[in-house]
Amino acid sequence: MAKKNASEGDTVVIKKYANRRLYNTQSSSYITLDDLAAMTREGVDFQVVDAKSGDDITHTILTQIIMEEETSGKQMLPVSFLRDIISMYGNSMQAMMPSYLEASMQNLRQNREKLQEAFRDGLAANPLTKIHETNMAMMRAMGEAFIPGGKSVSKSAAKDEELAALKQQMAEMQKKLDELGK
Repeated sequence: MAKKNASEGDTVVIKKYANRRLYNTQSSSYITLDDLAAMTREGVDFQVVDAKSGDDITHTILTQIIMEEETSGKQMLPVSFLRDIISMYGNSMQAMMPSYLEASMQNLRQNREKLQEAFRDGLAANPLTKIHETNMAMMRAMGEAFIPGGKSVSKSAAKDEELAALKQQMAEMQKKLDELGK
């Protein structure tokens, strides 16, 4: 997702009028908060200004978009997190929070990209798929052992097989963790 850079002059100016309508000066059209949310997801850099005073109200509008998303059933922010944020206002930590949250989001974006790469490599390499396959094999072996007339599996052979499968899973998960840590 390529983010448009304000220094390149690509910042879209959105004017907010007293009637609460938003006007996109680039496309010469009225837009909604949903349109601004979509622009944000697409990485479009925009600034919202009050049409009368010229004040930058981007922060307020972005907060309003979050409120709309949270009240429409798409809740992402846990109550404990919201309480923690509220408790930071007026606290000596308030000045540090913006830079801390920005750094945390940057780390999240980097980790998200690594996870997406891992998923693009295919589900066959996914450790969870391996765990599922091992669990299914163990269930089949148990079923065969308990079904009359079915194959019997010796306890020590089953344990050895299970232990080997678990060791392989651990090694694969460690490898994935090492790759994600790079």
